[in-house]
Parts: sequence; C-alpha cells; structure tokens
Amino acid sequence: MKFRVLKASEIDCRIQSIGQNKTGAVGTTILLYKDARVDMNILDETVGAMNWQRGHSIIDGNLYCTISIWDEVKEQWISKSDVGTESNTEKEKGQASDSFKRAGFNWGIGRELYSAPFVYIQLDKSEYIERNGKLTSNAKFKVKDVSYDENRNIVRLVVVDSKGKVRYTFGENAQQQTQETVYNWQTLKARATQGGISEDDLVHYVTETLKVKKPSELTQEHYQQAFNWVNAQRYAKR
Repeated sequence: MKFRVLKASEIDCRIQSIGQNKTGAVGTTILLYKDARVDMNILDETVGAMNWQRGHSIIDGNLYCTISIWDEVKEQWISKSDVGTESNTEKEKGQASDSFKRAGFNWGIGRELYSAPFVYIQLDKSEYIERNGKLTSNAKFKVKDVSYDENRNIVRLVVVDSKGKVRYTFGENAQQQTQETVYNWQTLKARATQGGISEDDLVHYVTETLKVKKPSELTQEHYQQAFNWVNAQRYAKR
C-alpha cells in the first residue's frame, strides 16, 4: 500500500527557534509538520473510511497510538504503532494527536517531510520582539509550493509569509537564499530530535567524529557537517 505525498496546503510551518547572527540580524528556523486531520483525510481517501481504525494504549506510562488497516487479501487487520509526546498546551490531547501522527509516519503518511531542507528565514524588525531577554515572534509562514523526486524526497520548496511574500526558496528552479544561515546547538538538537536521534547520540557524534569536546566549541563548518549527518540518519530510518 502506498499513500500519496503531501500537498503544499497540507504542510504547516512552525517557528522552531529564533536567534541573532554575528551581524545582528535576527532569523528563525522553521519546522515543517502535518496536522492529524491530514492523516485522517489521507486514510479515508486511500483505504476508505470504513477500512481503518485507531486505538490508544498506555505502555510504561507513555501513550501509544495504533493505526490498523484492513487487508482484504489476508482478511485481517494490519497494525502499526508509535508513541506520542506532550504538547505545550493540552497534555492528553497533545499526546493522542502526536502519537496518531507518528503512527501515520510509520504507515508512510507524510514521511517525505523527513527529507525537508534546513529552513532559515531572516525576520524583519516588525516580526519579532525581545521579552525578558528572549526573542519571540508571532510571524506566520506557510508552504506555497512543494515538489518531490521519484523517491519522495523534497526537491523544491517555497515558503511565504502571511502577506504572500516569498521568504524561502529551495531546489529546482528556485532562487537560492543569499542571507546568511547561522546554526546553533538548539536548532541542531531540535533537528536531531525530530529525526529520532537522542542528544546522547548527537553528542557522541560531535565528540568522536568531529573531535569537539563540547557543543560550545562547534564552528559553523562543524554545524553544517553535523546537520548533514543528522539528515543522513533521518533518511536511513525511513
């Protein structure tokens, strides 16, 4: 069974972190994700609303979701499960939704998001404020266009702001970014976590492969190497 790739309208953008580079410019890294309703709609569309079901169970204090799909040939339910994490707002609802989306990834729904490039957008002064020494932003972004290759890897991506202005482009026939991308440990760790890589594994790679004693000693070149390694690990786990 093969599920279709996500449409641009089905991919949401979330501000993951905000930082200031050495020139004083402020930028944000963007996480691409799918909403649980996308999984529901694609399951309905692909196998039929009556041919799939979901269930939740608690294992060792963690909430798991199981998505089962009816196999007409084998005449049995085929199930795949994954665990969820808490949201910042509603604990139980967030875990249920997250576990459902992760179970959907196991079935292949939206798995192409694992091939997403590192999305960095430089913010205008009107798009962020500093509160208690911390930069925050309410800027909204969305995916305008996305294309994939035959292996379902993202080869083109266009992200726009709430006014429709193009703020990020990547890939085929896209004008490449000229602004400076600045990496830091938080964005690298967040990227690793998204791909199922623990902080311990990340630290081990940094110390053993890059020969850096601690994250504070990482250069931008080191970060680029680390991001490439994280992406390679993410693809291998698909």
